[in-house]
Parts: sequence; C-alpha cells; structure tokens
Amino acid sequence: MALVPSVLPTLTKAGFQICVQAGAGIEAGYPDSAYADKGGNVVPERRDVFAAADIITQVLCYGSNDITGKLDVPLYRCNQILVGFLRPFGSQEVIEEIAKAGVTSFSVELMPRTTRAQSMDALSSMATVAGYKAVLMAADCHPRIFPMLTTAAGTVTPARVFVIGCGVAGLQAIATSRRLGAVISAYDLRPAAKEQVHSLGGRFVELPIEATDAQDARGYARAQDEDFYRRQRELLGKVVQESDVVITAAVIPGKKSPILVTEDMVKGMAPGSVVLDLAAERGGNCDITESGKTVVKHGVTIIGQINLAAGVPYHASMMYARNITAFLSHVIKDQKLNLNLEDEIVRETLLTTGGEIAQPRVREFFKLPALVTQA
Repeated sequence: MALVPSVLPTLTKAGFQICVQAGAGIEAGYPDSAYADKGGNVVPERRDVFAAADIITQVLCYGSNDITGKLDVPLYRCNQILVGFLRPFGSQEVIEEIAKAGVTSFSVELMPRTTRAQSMDALSSMATVAGYKAVLMAADCHPRIFPMLTTAAGTVTPARVFVIGCGVAGLQAIATSRRLGAVISAYDLRPAAKEQVHSLGGRFVELPIEATDAQDARGYARAQDEDFYRRQRELLGKVVQESDVVITAAVIPGKKSPILVTEDMVKGMAPGSVVLDLAAERGGNCDITESGKTVVKHGVTIIGQINLAAGVPYHASMMYARNITAFLSHVIKDQKLNLNLEDEIVRETLLTTGGEIAQPRVREFFKLPALVTQA
C-alpha cells in the first residue's frame, strides 16, 4: 500500500486532500475505516481515484506491475503526477507509453543514496524487508533448525548461512540469520562491506582477487568483467558447498545480475540445502534460478520468488508510505510541483515529463539522444 493511515495527518496538514480506493489497504492490515478516521476520502473504484487525484501514489506502477499495470494507462490524465516503482530500466515501450499520456512520473528506484534523500529511499526500505523475509523463507524450507540447541537428546549444531552481496538486503539477511542463531559468513566485492559484516556478527569471506572500481558514486557495486566473475566463482565454490543456506543479493542497477552460483556448486551442496536468490527479478545470481518460482534441483531448493517485501505487507507499507510522504513534501511546495533540475533528488527521480522520457541515465540506457533541455 502506497499510503497508510498514520501518514495522512502529515499530508493533510501540508494541504493535500487524500483520496483512497476502497479496500486497497485491507490485505496489508489497513481497513477503510482507518483512512476515513484520519481524514481520507474513500472512493468505490480505482478509476475514481485517477479521475479525482492530481498525484497518484502507487507501489507497483505500470512498468513494474506486469499483471494489471496496463489497465491504468487509459485512466491517466495529462499533467497528472505519478510516483512509485516504475522499473526505469525495463521496457522502453512502456515508459514511452506513460510519457505520451502526458504524465509526469517519478521513479523511486532512482532515488540518490545521499543523506538528504535517506528518508525517501524506498528501495532501501524494501530491501530491508526483503532481506528479513528471505531468511524466514529459507529457514522454513530448510530441514535443519537454525540455532544451536543443547537438549536431553543431544546437541543440535547451528545451520551455516552464507550471504553473497552485502547491500541493504544482504546486511538485513545477515542480521536476521544471526538473530535466529545461525553461523553467518558473507562476501561482497566492496572492501568497505567487511566492517559492516563484522559489526553484525558475521565472518567476512576474503578472496585473493581485487575488483576494479568496486562501487560507483551512488554506493552500488559496479559490474566487473567476465574474467573477474569466473575467478570469483572458482573461489566461492568451496564456501557455497559447505553452506546449508545461501542467500544471494548481488544486484547491479540497470544490468543483468552476475552469475555467482553455478549449477556445479549447487550439485556439491548437501541434500536439503537452500539457495534463495534475491536477484531473481534481474536474471538471478544462481544460473538455475527460475524467476518467480521455487524449484528443487539436485536435492537443493532454489527460491526465485520476487517482491518478497509483499510478504510482510503491514510494515513494508508503513515504511514505503513514510518514504513517499517525505518525497511529496520535498517536491510539492505551496501545492505546486517543484521541477528544479538543480535539485539532485528531483533530477534523478524524474522519469517522464512533457511527453518525453526525461531521465538522462535512462535515455542513455535505451540509446536515446539527449534532450535539448538536458544539454
């Protein structure tokens, strides 16, 4: 859910009138009455929201919603503002369709990772929830108990969890595994991750290879050449095969996820082991991951489910709503849209406006010529 009842007073105090689709929050634990109590206007149909609202806030907008997203297109109005996950490096055709409808859209995936934007960083919020949920799913599938137990029937040894990729999701997976009592190892090509892993009680796996420009200015890992990934796989193989659970979370924005766990590694894992691939949506870090599915191969369960945050809808919605509220408070001043492109938050998240794809990095990704206004 894009907005929860607790954020409505902040928005109404700033002059916003809130229109909510009936039943939209029920599955996340937010009944219509809670919105009404906080000053929201609950309307019967989705089209009623689009007809009344100048700003549409969604979780999965058309572009990231592959199931029903296209049904929103006829509901768009020229100069309407759209805020949510839009999958900016997905389909050029979809983004152009949004642009041609005259919609000014902001893609929350593109939020800069800066101190100013921290309260608006929905990607980090959802990664936090996904990292937590990933461990619970893996523990549920695995036949072993996670913590060490000393019982009258003898001692149960703890499960061994290996996390590859120590961004926000990976770090939360480490923390959650640790809380459940597992023995944690982790790897990331960015040397700065070592201290973070140690602070959470994990062992950092160091490989005798060095990445070139390991991270970009936004704090994300940079893609490496195939020779690096080949050597990396060779060195990671032993750790993977010794682990009961492997959680992969190595994602390169705008690129296919690197293959870090091969089928041969999976074959070498003990029967009943689990690989949970948090990079499944962009191809997966395991080369036998099937996006959106859970499969069993060579006696190992490979979980490729996407949008894990949806499995914890109450708090995922709460965190996302706070991000969206902070963003709206930033870009809407005196009930007017602030399109100041000198503001990094506005410049980076603005995806479409004036009938065009406006984001320079997205235009470059799709090999579109730079806009004259961006020159």
